[in-house]
Amino acid sequence: MAEAVGDGDPARPDRRTPPTAVIKAVRSLFEMPAGPGPRLWIALRAALSIGVPFGVLTALGYEGIGLQTAAGAFVALFAAGLAAAERAKVLPFVALALIASAALGAALSPWPVLLGVGLVVVAGATSALSFAFRLGPPGPVFFVLSYGLAGNITAVVDGQRVNSPLVLIAALSGGALFSYLLALAPLLRDSERAKPVRPLGELLPGPWLGPGELRLILRILIVSVAGTAVTMLWIDPHRAYWTVSAGVAVIGLSAVRRHSLARGLHRTVGTLVGAGVYLAIAPLGAIPFALVLLLTGLQFVIELVVVRNYALALVFITPLVLLLTGAAAGGGDLMGAAAERVLDTLIGSAIAVATALLHRRVTQDRRE
Repeated sequence: MAEAVGDGDPARPDRRTPPTAVIKAVRSLFEMPAGPGPRLWIALRAALSIGVPFGVLTALGYEGIGLQTAAGAFVALFAAGLAAAERAKVLPFVALALIASAALGAALSPWPVLLGVGLVVVAGATSALSFAFRLGPPGPVFFVLSYGLAGNITAVVDGQRVNSPLVLIAALSGGALFSYLLALAPLLRDSERAKPVRPLGELLPGPWLGPGELRLILRILIVSVAGTAVTMLWIDPHRAYWTVSAGVAVIGLSAVRRHSLARGLHRTVGTLVGAGVYLAIAPLGAIPFALVLLLTGLQFVIELVVVRNYALALVFITPLVLLLTGAAAGGGDLMGAAAERVLDTLIGSAIAVATALLHRRVTQDRRE
């Protein structure tokens, strides 16, 4: 859990020529390296976290509320590799951060300028806290995504909220609670209860920030300010969250330039292909129980492949988010929504990669 953020070995600067780095990044699109460990139960837990609350509420006739519980399932993505008793200590803090981010997004949704300012604040604050306490994967990106989804789902159209902010926060909290309880389910086994449990101070050490963490936070702030400004001024204020989320995801947990280059390429290609997948399956989303199965299946596959090939994971992440936001907001232009996500991703990824290039040149100049 306590993962330091690397900035590379300062004694061995990256001397790889740009063409070689690009070739390696392109080649990585088609590679499936071995993962850090088994993912089946992690994927199943994540899928059930989104599918069970949504499915039950849909069966009871509350499809809209069930859909809004899906954002609470993000809790299942954190501390996935810890023992269940250790997850029990960490996940409440994750859930509170997700709920607080969503609550702020819903509260500021009617005012585009404030919504943009809040996006920068959430991106900066959650990245600082995630790095300072060594939260580990998936990092701050889902806090930014929760903020943006809440702002979109509760947007004002023709003078009225599309969805009630209070209902959204209640549904999200319920989804988070279910995900938390599901994460603790292994404690029903004697063997799981017998595992040693580290204190919270070891699971979330800190707060402290080293040079690598400070540089990552600075890059995230640059991405959030620039991405928000570009999207608000020339595109659509309510889409800024996707631009910033893409940039934050590209930056990830490493300050090494080639890491951001590869992540940016994976993010762009995966989103482009994922937009096509969305267009193919979106008509099924109009059928309530088909939508439940789609979201559950997509989440399952995402967690199976995300640690092995990020672009492949984005092929499924993109339609999942588009189905979620589209259904919650009442549908719309499918082709337009897919094209918007591709454009927003291109902008966010480009800004993130640019910050990595600038940062690397500065550090090399200092060595010289």
